[in-house]
Amino acid sequence: MVAEPDGPEDRKPQSDEAHSAFTPPFGVEQPPVPDDDRPTSEFALPEGLNTEQPAGSEGSAFDTPPGLPASYGVRQSPPSFTPAEGIPMVRIVKEAPWQDQMRTLLRMPVGERPVPEPVQRHDDAGPAVPRVLDLTLRIGELLLAGGEGAEDVETAMFGVSRAYGLDRCEPTVTFTLLSISHQPSLVEDPVTASRTVRRRGTDYTRLAAVYTLIDDITTESTDVTLEEAYRRLAEIRRNRHPYPGWALTVASGVLAGSASVLVGGDLVVFVAAALCAMLGDRLAWLCAGRGLPEFYQFVIAAMPPAAMGVALTLLSSAEHWDIRPSAVVTGGLFALLPGRALVAGVQDGLTGYYITAAARLLEVMYFFIAIVIGVLLVLYLGVQLGAELNPDSSIHTHPRPLLQILVSVALSFAFAILLQQERSTVLLVSLNGGVAWVVYAAMHDVGHISPVAATAVAAGLVGLFGQLLSRYQFASALPYVTAAIGPLLPGSATYFGLLGIAQNDLDKGLASLSKAVALALAIAIGVNLGGEISRLFLRVPGGGRTSGRRAAKRTRGF
Repeated sequence: MVAEPDGPEDRKPQSDEAHSAFTPPFGVEQPPVPDDDRPTSEFALPEGLNTEQPAGSEGSAFDTPPGLPASYGVRQSPPSFTPAEGIPMVRIVKEAPWQDQMRTLLRMPVGERPVPEPVQRHDDAGPAVPRVLDLTLRIGELLLAGGEGAEDVETAMFGVSRAYGLDRCEPTVTFTLLSISHQPSLVEDPVTASRTVRRRGTDYTRLAAVYTLIDDITTESTDVTLEEAYRRLAEIRRNRHPYPGWALTVASGVLAGSASVLVGGDLVVFVAAALCAMLGDRLAWLCAGRGLPEFYQFVIAAMPPAAMGVALTLLSSAEHWDIRPSAVVTGGLFALLPGRALVAGVQDGLTGYYITAAARLLEVMYFFIAIVIGVLLVLYLGVQLGAELNPDSSIHTHPRPLLQILVSVALSFAFAILLQQERSTVLLVSLNGGVAWVVYAAMHDVGHISPVAATAVAAGLVGLFGQLLSRYQFASALPYVTAAIGPLLPGSATYFGLLGIAQNDLDKGLASLSKAVALALAIAIGVNLGGEISRLFLRVPGGGRTSGRRAAKRTRGF
């Protein structure tokens, strides 16, 4: 039986074999050393120091060090080790938009971020951490549900938390989950909160209102308390859409009709495409009211344009009418292609948010498959009925520059209405769409440049102008970009690919669908590149350049 130790000093057993070379031989006594000549050691404990620990107390690495107050934080920390090359100084341009300032800090490691200077000071005791985190998550939820990119959502959440004085905050955004973690100090436990996005809706008016609230919170000249921020956020949630349901249905018809004229249709084709798109929109709304998933809504909405194209093909072959049914189907597909989700997905991938990008692109793939199913069902029926659908015939007859510019502006205008944009931005985004089509037509129709390259350049200009407009408005770039890329969407390539598959010509069908995918990627990459170029080279109001944004260094080949 081994006896239990009596005290803390017996916790480590002493060896009974320890001897020293200076020990006197056995039987020889050594005289005692006088007290004034007794040697001391640098490891000797000072007199009066109590080394006994309470029974059962082991301590923790996260405990506050002895002698420090319980409110010890990063501002009271002792100076840390400085590397030989020094620590780079971070300078934030005050005149730069808050998006650029917060994005600069967000891309830095936590240890290199400067201590925040609270913009909103309302209580000497400090901010209410749970309420600030909850407000931040609610703002991020509205942005993510409105289609904003993951990096922009994290930037907004980071800006709100720092404005209320919370340092060491780390927001995280995925496709459906938002979380934020706040660590008060190095010796205190972190506080983490999360929120799930259940429903998504396209309302750029609400998105612009949220950005206005964030701009007021992050601005020193504007006093926004937590109660005021909650009240304004509740008003934003309660606000009705700026356009009624019938206006959205008419806008979908105008969008489809303008797209059909853009690819070679005439007045009859415009009316037919508009009627089919409005019918598909109403059927989709009916299915949504019944709780049918969005996948089946796209299947049903894609059927009326394809059915009208088959009907016009049969009538034109019987009555010898000069009608272009393929333009009708193409116009109907323009109103269904998920260009907004595609741009957001590719943007997330280019900025390093690969999980969110994969989820967004998977959503786009499901929508695209739904469109394929809806159109193929009708096209197979048309082939069985003897409709002579010819995928080799081009839907372009002759260039009509003035008419095509006008209908591209009308297409962007209708797209902006469908996105529920503010009335003050509709005209600007419509003109931006007209500029995009002018650039594309000049490069492709006149310069005979590849359509993929022409689309990428035109989309890059759209992104550049959209970022320029949004930066001077301190708002999101989505309302100035998404509707402007409408004329560039690959509707005709998608239709001819589906038609080739319906006629068992898989080679031509897959080649055309591959072209549609390439055009879609060119649009998304061009929009993102235009925005990055604007941040790199454009000057901000006040004369200073934008603050630098260090990106992560990726591995290259290993």
